[in-house]
Amino acid sequence: MNKYSNTDKDIHARIYKFTIECFWEVVRKIPKSTENIPIISQVSSSLTSIGANDQEADAANSKKDFIAKYMIVKKETKETKYWLSFIKDSALIKENIIQPHIDECQEILLIVSKIIENTRR
Repeated sequence: MNKYSNTDKDIHARIYKFTIECFWEVVRKIPKSTENIPIISQVSSSLTSIGANDQEADAANSKKDFIAKYMIVKKETKETKYWLSFIKDSALIKENIIQPHIDECQEILLIVSKIIENTRR
């Protein structure tokens, strides 16, 4: 049970907000060139998968199922962080725009890792 539901610490709300903001402020602003289309597709897929699997975990009917879904959230968060870093280092989006999203992605990764760790106890 999410003891932070409906608070500013609600991980589900934080993931959703991150996904929406990153989609609008990063994904949609990457120049649509032939070489960038695969990058847009990759970051968009991993980013939206974070939120979708977070919601599936919230509806899990067992501890094992919850952990499995949150492991996917963790993997997709790591992949998203990779693509955001790639986008920054390739100068597709200005660093001052993308860096806050990379930072938030890292924070979500740490929180999700802790949730998995605490659930396994």
